[in-house]
Amino acid sequence: MNHPLIDLQVHSGIATLTLNRPEKRNAMSDDMRTEFIHALERVAADKAIRALVLTGAGKGFCAGGDVAGMERRMSAPTGEIAFNGWHRQQRVHHAQTLLHTMPKPVIAAVNGAASGLGADTALACDFILASEWASFTWSYIHRGIVPDGGGMYFLPRRVGLSKAKDLIFTGRKVDVDEACALGIVDRKTSAERLLADAQAWATELAKGSATALALTKGILDQSFESSAQQVFAQGSQAQGICYTSTEHRESVMAFLARSASRE
Repeated sequence: MNHPLIDLQVHSGIATLTLNRPEKRNAMSDDMRTEFIHALERVAADKAIRALVLTGAGKGFCAGGDVAGMERRMSAPTGEIAFNGWHRQQRVHHAQTLLHTMPKPVIAAVNGAASGLGADTALACDFILASEWASFTWSYIHRGIVPDGGGMYFLPRRVGLSKAKDLIFTGRKVDVDEACALGIVDRKTSAERLLADAQAWATELAKGSATALALTKGILDQSFESSAQQVFAQGSQAQGICYTSTEHRESVMAFLARSASRE
């Protein structure tokens, strides 16, 4: 029996999603992407899940797109290559969008090489925690293609435009220390502590109101493209929703009760 290509475990409100194709350094095949999408949809819909940790099985985080799949696409009839490629891109973008717009905190626990689509997938998360074995490369240029997993959007926002161009134009490998210096990686830890530290960080991030977190994340992720007026307007609408939330009511009542007890 074939093992699942995506492993999803949930403990104490924290989901850990593991890319589970270690023999291929977790390269993303079409079948694996389908399982990935289903797992992300489940995490997004489950209110009991407060945060998500994404990692890879074995020595690599994700080696990018599956080269065998690239070969099959090239062998298709000439008149079908473009449409087949377009259709595949819709699936890639759907998966990356689900990850990026997840209405709860997402941490990439990068345990090894994150290449091409793998590097973009890490960037689609809110935070990146990396072990000493982690590395990043936007290697698309070596395959004669462009970053299609969001790297052209996410990377400049982390490192600036000129540095993003350098990394994408050259496809060079970035070790974990340089990645920390550039701002690609938020925190570094040991390989032995990686998953535990990521889960502990996720638990810390998930302590706040799930309603407020989801609304705040959605506004922040659009803030670079929005005017101040738009951000204020979105914030006003979000605050109106928060005023009606159970979390807000309970926190206010608890504060008032504590104040009354001290009088």
